[in-house]
Amino acid sequence: MSGLTNPPVTVGLIQINNSFSGQSYLPYSAGILQAYAQAHVRTPGRLNFLLPIYKRMPIHEAVKRFLPADVVGFSTYVWNANISLEIARRLKAARPETLIIFGGPHVPDHPEDFLRTHRFIDVVVHNEGERAFTALLDTYPGRDWSGIPGISYIAPDGSLVRNASGPRIRDLDEVPSPFLTDVFKPLMDTNPGEAWIGLWETNRGCPFQCTFCDWGSATATKVNQFQPDRLMQEVEWFARNKIEFVFCCDANFGILKRDVELAQHVAAVKERTGYPKALSVQNTKNATERAYLTQKILSDAKLNKGVALSMQSLEPTTLANIKRDNISLETYLELQRRFTRDGVETYSDLILGLPGETYESFVAGVDMLMESGQHNRIQFNNLSILPNAEMGSRAYAEKFGIRTVPSAIINIHGSKEALDDDVAEIQDLVVETASLSAEDWRRTRVFAWITAFLHYDKLFQIPIIVAHGMAGLRYRDIIEAFLEPDPIRYPLLHEIWAWLEETASSIQQGGPEYVYSTDWLGIYWPADEYMFIKLTVDGKLGAFYAEAEQLLLALLGDRADDAITTAVHDAVTLNTALVRQPGLHGKTNVVTGSNVMDYYRAVLRGEPAVFETGTRNVVIDRDSQRIDDLQVWCQEVVWYGNKKGAYLYGNVTITNKELAGHY
Repeated sequence: MSGLTNPPVTVGLIQINNSFSGQSYLPYSAGILQAYAQAHVRTPGRLNFLLPIYKRMPIHEAVKRFLPADVVGFSTYVWNANISLEIARRLKAARPETLIIFGGPHVPDHPEDFLRTHRFIDVVVHNEGERAFTALLDTYPGRDWSGIPGISYIAPDGSLVRNASGPRIRDLDEVPSPFLTDVFKPLMDTNPGEAWIGLWETNRGCPFQCTFCDWGSATATKVNQFQPDRLMQEVEWFARNKIEFVFCCDANFGILKRDVELAQHVAAVKERTGYPKALSVQNTKNATERAYLTQKILSDAKLNKGVALSMQSLEPTTLANIKRDNISLETYLELQRRFTRDGVETYSDLILGLPGETYESFVAGVDMLMESGQHNRIQFNNLSILPNAEMGSRAYAEKFGIRTVPSAIINIHGSKEALDDDVAEIQDLVVETASLSAEDWRRTRVFAWITAFLHYDKLFQIPIIVAHGMAGLRYRDIIEAFLEPDPIRYPLLHEIWAWLEETASSIQQGGPEYVYSTDWLGIYWPADEYMFIKLTVDGKLGAFYAEAEQLLLALLGDRADDAITTAVHDAVTLNTALVRQPGLHGKTNVVTGSNVMDYYRAVLRGEPAVFETGTRNVVIDRDSQRIDDLQVWCQEVVWYGNKKGAYLYGNVTITNKELAGHY
């Protein structure tokens, strides 16, 4: 082979993603690298691509599969960095002549330490990889890489070479579609039983520079777009191949005028073919009318489980520290109110541990979101440091006193991997900052869990809304009353708080972010959902409601006149009856002394709520939503109901008691 100027090249690509609910991601990055190389390499006939590795498997099996490869490219990020490194290390040990190339967001912008620590890696590619990867294939088996932009390597003399980055691909027509060029066909034919998740890229780039994100920091520039005709054909490809779930990789879907037409096309294809069943997008940051229209289209077509409104923080100082102060908070809140009026579920993202955030500012932000009508879901995410984000720099960490612990990467509602040859993936989890002490971090974490447990898992949402609206209690005051309650008067509530406190402390020591249960689907649960299930299984929901009502009435104090006391009691009674539970069936009538149910519904719709006394009969028909099996209930109610907040029975009718006898 040494006498050939262009010998055949066997190429392996590895893009390991996590699997969810028996579904696996199509390896889009690997596919687009292959599609680009086949279209642009100088001698296309010399390339032989092996089937890509797309999900976790025992490391020795991955090595065995790719031993025939001359060149192996790895697409790396936080969820596959360690297994990729270990596969590469063993490959190089078994076949030293293999050219090992690393790319993806996990490759450090300043790569010297990375390359010297992992000498089995021959070259790393920064930012967009298509041109550089193809140039490396053109050069193979030669090792003169001096003319290839955007790569780094250790030269034979031991020095670091960091070639300057080339221009970004402005005209994305240069990049063939891996879907439309049938790159994935051999993989899909070989794995006919696999349920695939599609990754869809409609544009590249992000104009924002959020310091916790390595997306905008990698580009911080103009958004380049793929042509609409190509994208619409890709949607048809998803439908033909019965791809149920599509995840859009764009940082800001809705930022371009044509995104409205794309959303309309996906909705039309779903209506015509039934696929895709869901399209997950990340909304543009500065929410505009287009953001509203695209999300409304997806919601009306039942393509999403809720509209993400990712504030991350509502504290001005924090927003400045993370370079999000150029993103309109008021526009987010107006969008939330508008979606609420239209009956479109939204959920808000907040990140715990951002620089400049305090316990007080975090709690105030939650209170503000609830005041603005966010009663469906707030997702409380722990902050972790991404490799190339500005926040990951030593100077930034020192400036804001950021302290992290290594923590295993665990997916919410993910199963516990049990491979016989694997390595754990680790993240740097923030557990303290200069503005948020370790103690305050725990307190904030517990506050977030209790907020989710009481309000967003709907266990106590009706009494909270009633007490807020009728007695003027702040939402935060109600929730904070459940932090460290009196163990004598409220033994169960204290037990719940103490367990959450212990769980938060465990996370600070490097423990898992979520709670694993062998008995309940064998997956990792958020602490609030785990406690919801535990109270159900232990038969303690009744005791919970009794103590919670006492605590709320005690908090109301002198405000609790007869009308408010009646309303709170009615609210607790209704909430108890409405929470979906396994094994319940038939109709149940709840007699109340006020219009609490109508009051509650008006608040959820963002309408004026007027309290009225007088007997009401609330009829709850549980048969249409009957679930007898505990495991099915755990999955369909507690897990799948998360984004839509679907924890209460929905088929509820209300009549005046005096009229009930006439039916």
